[in-house]
Amino acid sequence: MRWQLGRRSGNVVDARSAGRGMRLGGVGSIVVLLGALVVWMLGGNPLAVLSLLGTAGAGAGTEAPATGTEPPAEDPQAEFVARVLGDTEDTWAALLPAETHAQYVPAKLVLFREGVRSACGMASAAVGPFYCPGDRRVYLDLSFFDELERRFAAPGDFARAYVIVHEVGHHIQTLLGTSEQVRAKQAGVSDAQANQLSVRLELQADCYAGVWAHHAKSQRNLLEPGDLEEGLNAASAIGDDTLQKRSRGVVVPESFTHGSAAQRVHWFKQGFEQGRLSACTTFEEDIATP
Repeated sequence: MRWQLGRRSGNVVDARSAGRGMRLGGVGSIVVLLGALVVWMLGGNPLAVLSLLGTAGAGAGTEAPATGTEPPAEDPQAEFVARVLGDTEDTWAALLPAETHAQYVPAKLVLFREGVRSACGMASAAVGPFYCPGDRRVYLDLSFFDELERRFAAPGDFARAYVIVHEVGHHIQTLLGTSEQVRAKQAGVSDAQANQLSVRLELQADCYAGVWAHHAKSQRNLLEPGDLEEGLNAASAIGDDTLQKRSRGVVVPESFTHGSAAQRVHWFKQGFEQGRLSACTTFEEDIATP
Protein backbone atom coordinates (compact mmCIF):
# COMPACT_ATOMS: atom_id res chain seq x y z
CA MET A 1 0.00 0.00 0.00
CA ARG A 2 1.34 3.43 -0.96
CA TRP A 3 0.17 4.95 2.31
CA GLN A 4 2.93 7.58 2.23
CA LEU A 5 0.93 9.34 -0.51
CA GLY A 6 -1.91 10.03 1.89
CA ARG A 7 -2.30 13.40 3.54
CA ARG A 8 -1.15 13.48 7.16
CA SER A 9 -4.10 14.14 9.46
CA GLY A 10 -3.73 16.53 12.36
CA ASN A 11 -6.47 14.70 14.26
CA VAL A 12 -4.33 11.99 15.83
CA VAL A 13 -3.95 12.29 19.61
CA ASP A 14 -0.97 10.50 21.12
CA ALA A 15 -2.01 9.42 24.62
CA ARG A 16 0.38 6.47 24.85
CA SER A 17 2.49 7.86 27.66
CA ALA A 18 -0.63 8.56 29.74
CA GLY A 19 -1.81 4.99 29.26
CA ARG A 20 1.25 3.23 30.67
CA GLY A 21 0.26 1.27 33.73
CA MET A 22 -3.34 2.45 33.59
CA ARG A 23 -5.71 0.17 35.44
CA LEU A 24 -9.42 -0.10 34.91
CA GLY A 25 -11.54 1.32 37.70
CA GLY A 26 -14.98 2.65 38.46
CA VAL A 27 -18.32 1.91 36.86
CA GLY A 28 -16.95 2.07 33.31
CA SER A 29 -14.50 -0.77 33.98
CA ILE A 30 -17.19 -2.96 35.55
CA VAL A 31 -19.43 -2.52 32.53
CA VAL A 32 -16.60 -3.37 30.14
CA LEU A 33 -15.38 -6.41 32.04
CA LEU A 34 -18.84 -7.86 32.67
CA GLY A 35 -19.81 -7.20 29.07
CA ALA A 36 -16.70 -9.00 27.82
CA LEU A 37 -17.42 -11.94 30.13
CA VAL A 38 -21.03 -12.28 28.95
CA VAL A 39 -20.02 -12.12 25.29
CA TRP A 40 -17.33 -14.75 25.85
CA MET A 41 -19.75 -17.08 27.64
CA LEU A 42 -22.16 -16.78 24.73
CA GLY A 43 -19.43 -17.68 22.31
CA GLY A 44 -18.91 -14.17 20.98
CA ASN A 45 -15.84 -12.03 20.44
CA PRO A 46 -14.86 -10.23 23.67
CA LEU A 47 -12.35 -8.06 21.77
CA ALA A 48 -15.22 -6.24 20.13
CA VAL A 49 -17.33 -5.73 23.23
CA LEU A 50 -16.38 -2.12 23.95
CA SER A 51 -17.43 -1.09 20.46
CA LEU A 52 -20.78 -2.77 21.09
CA LEU A 53 -21.13 -1.22 24.54
CA GLY A 54 -20.20 2.17 23.14
CA THR A 55 -22.87 1.81 20.48
CA ALA A 56 -25.44 0.81 23.06
CA GLY A 57 -24.59 3.58 25.50
CA ALA A 58 -23.30 6.49 23.47
CA GLY A 59 -23.58 9.77 25.25
CA ALA A 60 -24.22 8.07 28.55
CA GLY A 61 -20.60 7.90 29.65
CA THR A 62 -19.27 10.22 32.29
CA GLU A 63 -15.55 9.77 31.63
CA ALA A 64 -13.55 12.67 30.22
CA PRO A 65 -11.82 11.84 26.92
CA ALA A 66 -8.11 11.06 26.94
CA THR A 67 -5.74 13.90 26.28
CA GLY A 68 -2.38 13.86 24.55
CA THR A 69 -0.20 15.45 21.91
CA GLU A 70 0.35 15.04 18.18
CA PRO A 71 2.52 11.95 17.54
CA PRO A 72 6.08 12.47 16.30
CA ALA A 73 6.61 12.18 12.55
CA GLU A 74 9.58 9.87 13.11
CA ASP A 75 7.30 7.19 14.60
CA PRO A 76 6.53 5.00 11.54
CA GLN A 77 3.40 3.32 12.91
CA ALA A 78 1.90 6.61 14.13
CA GLU A 79 2.78 8.18 10.79
CA PHE A 80 0.98 5.34 9.01
CA VAL A 81 -2.13 5.91 11.12
CA ALA A 82 -2.04 9.67 10.55
CA ARG A 83 -1.78 9.31 6.77
CA VAL A 84 -4.50 6.68 6.49
CA LEU A 85 -6.75 8.81 8.69
CA GLY A 86 -5.99 11.88 6.57
CA ASP A 87 -6.99 10.01 3.44
CA THR A 88 -10.29 8.94 5.00
CA GLU A 89 -10.96 12.58 5.87
CA ASP A 90 -10.40 13.67 2.27
CA THR A 91 -12.55 10.84 0.94
CA TRP A 92 -15.51 11.42 3.24
CA ALA A 93 -15.33 15.20 3.00
CA ALA A 94 -16.11 14.79 -0.71
CA LEU A 95 -18.47 11.80 -0.63
CA LEU A 96 -20.69 12.56 2.34
CA PRO A 97 -22.13 15.87 1.11
CA ALA A 98 -22.39 14.55 -2.45
CA GLU A 99 -24.50 11.56 -1.44
CA THR A 100 -26.27 12.68 1.74
CA HIS A 101 -25.98 16.50 1.87
CA ALA A 102 -24.38 16.07 5.30
CA GLN A 103 -21.04 17.68 6.06
CA TYR A 104 -18.17 15.51 7.21
CA VAL A 105 -16.77 16.42 10.61
CA PRO A 106 -13.50 14.49 11.16
CA ALA A 107 -13.13 12.16 14.11
CA LYS A 108 -10.18 12.29 16.44
CA LEU A 109 -8.09 9.11 16.64
CA VAL A 110 -6.49 8.41 20.00
CA LEU A 111 -3.38 6.24 20.21
CA PHE A 112 -3.13 4.58 23.61
CA ARG A 113 -1.12 1.91 25.38
CA GLU A 114 -2.45 -0.63 27.91
CA GLY A 115 -5.52 1.39 28.90
CA VAL A 116 -7.48 4.49 28.01
CA ARG A 117 -10.31 6.64 29.30
CA SER A 118 -13.09 7.50 26.84
CA ALA A 119 -16.63 8.84 27.09
CA CYS A 120 -17.71 5.19 26.86
CA GLY A 121 -15.74 4.33 30.02
CA MET A 122 -12.35 2.87 30.80
CA ALA A 123 -10.91 0.29 28.44
CA SER A 124 -7.85 -1.94 28.32
CA ALA A 125 -5.96 -2.84 25.16
CA ALA A 126 -7.63 -6.28 25.27
CA VAL A 127 -10.84 -4.89 23.79
CA GLY A 128 -9.06 -4.02 20.53
CA PRO A 129 -9.67 -0.92 18.41
CA PHE A 130 -13.02 0.76 19.01
CA TYR A 131 -15.09 3.81 18.20
CA CYS A 132 -16.86 5.68 20.99
CA PRO A 133 -19.94 7.60 19.80
CA GLY A 134 -20.01 9.47 23.12
CA ASP A 135 -16.94 11.53 22.21
CA ARG A 136 -16.80 10.67 18.48
CA ARG A 137 -13.28 9.28 18.72
CA VAL A 138 -11.52 6.19 17.40
CA TYR A 139 -9.25 4.46 19.94
CA LEU A 140 -6.31 2.29 18.89
CA ASP A 141 -3.51 0.54 20.72
CA LEU A 142 -0.86 -0.02 18.06
CA SER A 143 -0.04 -3.43 19.56
CA PHE A 144 -3.23 -4.63 17.86
CA PHE A 145 -1.41 -4.45 14.54
CA ASP A 146 0.99 -7.10 15.84
CA GLU A 147 -1.99 -9.16 17.03
CA LEU A 148 -3.57 -8.85 13.60
CA GLU A 149 -0.52 -10.42 12.02
CA ARG A 150 0.48 -12.89 14.71
CA ARG A 151 -2.85 -14.09 16.12
CA PHE A 152 -5.23 -13.51 13.24
CA ALA A 153 -2.80 -14.24 10.38
CA ALA A 154 -3.76 -11.01 8.63
CA PRO A 155 -0.48 -9.19 7.85
CA GLY A 156 0.13 -6.18 5.61
CA ASP A 157 -0.36 -2.43 5.51
CA PHE A 158 -3.77 -2.64 3.91
CA ALA A 159 -5.05 -5.05 6.55
CA ARG A 160 -4.03 -2.47 9.15
CA ALA A 161 -5.65 0.32 7.17
CA TYR A 162 -8.87 -1.72 7.05
CA VAL A 163 -9.00 -1.71 10.86
CA ILE A 164 -8.78 2.10 10.93
CA VAL A 165 -11.27 2.78 8.16
CA HIS A 166 -13.79 0.32 9.62
CA GLU A 167 -13.82 2.34 12.85
CA VAL A 168 -14.12 5.56 10.84
CA GLY A 169 -17.14 3.89 9.23
CA HIS A 170 -18.79 3.90 12.65
CA HIS A 171 -18.12 7.63 12.80
CA ILE A 172 -20.00 8.03 9.50
CA GLN A 173 -22.91 6.14 11.04
CA THR A 174 -22.89 8.51 14.00
CA LEU A 175 -22.87 11.58 11.74
CA LEU A 176 -25.77 10.20 9.70
CA GLY A 177 -27.81 9.20 12.76
CA THR A 178 -27.71 5.48 11.94
CA SER A 179 -26.11 4.49 15.25
CA GLU A 180 -28.71 6.38 17.25
CA GLN A 181 -31.53 4.71 15.32
CA VAL A 182 -30.03 1.29 16.00
CA ARG A 183 -29.68 2.01 19.73
CA ALA A 184 -33.33 3.02 19.88
CA LYS A 185 -34.41 -0.21 18.17
CA GLN A 186 -32.18 -2.36 20.37
CA ALA A 187 -33.84 -1.02 23.50
CA GLY A 188 -37.13 -2.74 22.74
CA VAL A 189 -36.11 -6.14 21.36
CA SER A 190 -34.64 -9.44 22.54
CA ASP A 191 -30.91 -10.00 22.94
CA ALA A 192 -30.79 -12.07 19.76
CA GLN A 193 -32.56 -9.33 17.79
CA ALA A 194 -30.27 -6.68 19.31
CA ASN A 195 -27.26 -8.74 18.23
CA GLN A 196 -28.65 -8.93 14.71
CA LEU A 197 -28.95 -5.15 14.59
CA SER A 198 -25.35 -4.87 15.77
CA VAL A 199 -24.28 -7.23 12.98
CA ARG A 200 -26.00 -5.04 10.40
CA LEU A 201 -24.29 -1.96 11.86
CA GLU A 202 -20.87 -3.63 11.73
CA LEU A 203 -21.36 -4.94 8.20
CA GLN A 204 -22.32 -1.46 7.04
CA ALA A 205 -19.06 -0.15 8.55
CA ASP A 206 -17.23 -2.87 6.58
CA CYS A 207 -19.01 -1.71 3.46
CA TYR A 208 -18.01 1.90 4.15
CA ALA A 209 -14.41 0.69 4.50
CA GLY A 210 -14.75 -0.82 1.05
CA VAL A 211 -16.10 2.47 -0.32
CA TRP A 212 -13.02 4.25 0.99
CA ALA A 213 -10.76 1.60 -0.59
CA HIS A 214 -12.51 2.09 -3.94
CA HIS A 215 -11.63 5.78 -3.99
CA ALA A 216 -8.16 5.27 -2.51
CA LYS A 217 -7.43 3.08 -5.52
CA SER A 218 -9.30 4.84 -8.31
CA GLN A 219 -8.53 8.45 -7.40
CA ARG A 220 -5.22 8.41 -5.54
CA ASN A 221 -3.58 5.12 -6.56
CA LEU A 222 -2.83 4.17 -2.96
CA LEU A 223 -3.47 0.46 -3.48
CA GLU A 224 -0.88 -1.96 -4.81
CA PRO A 225 -1.31 -5.52 -6.15
CA GLY A 226 -2.33 -7.80 -3.30
CA ASP A 227 -3.77 -5.05 -1.11
CA LEU A 228 -7.40 -5.98 -1.74
CA GLU A 229 -6.61 -9.57 -0.79
CA GLU A 230 -5.05 -8.32 2.46
CA GLY A 231 -8.21 -6.43 3.29
CA LEU A 232 -10.46 -9.38 2.50
CA ASN A 233 -8.23 -11.67 4.55
CA ALA A 234 -8.45 -9.31 7.52
CA ALA A 235 -12.25 -9.12 7.20
CA SER A 236 -12.44 -12.91 7.12
CA ALA A 237 -9.99 -13.39 9.99
CA ILE A 238 -12.09 -11.35 12.42
CA GLY A 239 -15.46 -12.77 11.43
CA ASP A 240 -17.47 -13.96 14.43
CA ASP A 241 -17.55 -17.56 13.22
CA THR A 242 -13.79 -17.61 12.65
CA LEU A 243 -13.10 -16.22 16.11
CA GLN A 244 -15.57 -18.55 17.81
CA LYS A 245 -14.11 -21.62 16.11
CA ARG A 246 -10.63 -20.59 17.21
CA SER A 247 -11.51 -19.77 20.82
CA ARG A 248 -14.41 -22.11 21.64
CA GLY A 249 -14.48 -24.76 18.92
CA VAL A 250 -18.17 -24.07 18.35
CA VAL A 251 -20.09 -21.43 16.40
CA VAL A 252 -23.11 -19.73 17.98
CA PRO A 253 -24.74 -17.55 15.28
CA GLU A 254 -27.26 -16.01 17.71
CA SER A 255 -24.38 -14.42 19.59
CA PHE A 256 -22.76 -12.83 16.53
CA THR A 257 -22.21 -9.09 16.93
CA HIS A 258 -20.03 -8.33 13.90
CA GLY A 259 -21.00 -10.89 11.27
CA SER A 260 -19.52 -14.05 9.81
CA ALA A 261 -16.33 -14.11 7.76
CA ALA A 262 -18.38 -14.53 4.56
CA GLN A 263 -20.66 -11.63 5.47
CA ARG A 264 -17.78 -9.28 6.27
CA VAL A 265 -15.97 -10.15 3.05
CA HIS A 266 -19.18 -9.74 1.03
CA TRP A 267 -19.96 -6.27 2.32
CA PHE A 268 -16.41 -5.00 2.09
CA LYS A 269 -16.38 -6.13 -1.56
CA GLN A 270 -19.79 -4.52 -2.11
CA GLY A 271 -18.44 -1.14 -1.02
CA PHE A 272 -15.20 -1.60 -2.93
CA GLU A 273 -16.87 -2.55 -6.19
CA GLN A 274 -19.54 0.16 -6.17
CA GLY A 275 -17.78 2.99 -4.34
CA ARG A 276 -21.00 4.54 -3.02
CA LEU A 277 -22.55 4.81 0.43
CA SER A 278 -25.89 3.92 -1.12
CA ALA A 279 -24.48 0.45 -1.88
CA CYS A 280 -24.20 -0.31 1.85
CA THR A 281 -27.79 -1.47 2.34
CA THR A 282 -27.22 -3.85 5.24
CA PHE A 283 -30.43 -2.69 6.96
CA GLU A 284 -32.53 -3.28 3.86
CA GLU A 285 -31.38 -6.74 2.73
CA ASP A 286 -31.39 -10.31 3.97
CA ILE A 287 -27.86 -10.63 5.34
CA ALA A 288 -28.15 -14.25 6.46
CA THR A 289 -26.64 -15.72 3.28
CA PRO A 290 -24.65 -13.15 1.33
